[in-house]
Amino acid sequence: MKKPVVHITDHALVRYLERVLLVDVESLRRRIGREIDARLIEELPDPCGVTVNGVTYKLQGKAVTTCVPVKKRTRRGQRPRK
Repeated sequence: MKKPVVHITDHALVRYLERVLLVDVESLRRRIGREIDARLIEELPDPCGVTVNGVTYKLQGKAVTTCVPVKKRTRRGQRPRK
């Protein structure tokens, strides 16, 4: 598939998810926030990241800046799954 000429901003993408695909972004935001809040109670006072359900959320202060799935380690001699 050819790369489009125009750049789609994150704002436009979120609005597309909300208005066209009818994804409730605010409920997702609250859900992630509650999961992180529950884990933060157990963590250090000012962590730079929190892992919940196989996802690491990177933090700057009280703001979640990104999230990455945790990679599972493979045993020696095994090929990684695709």
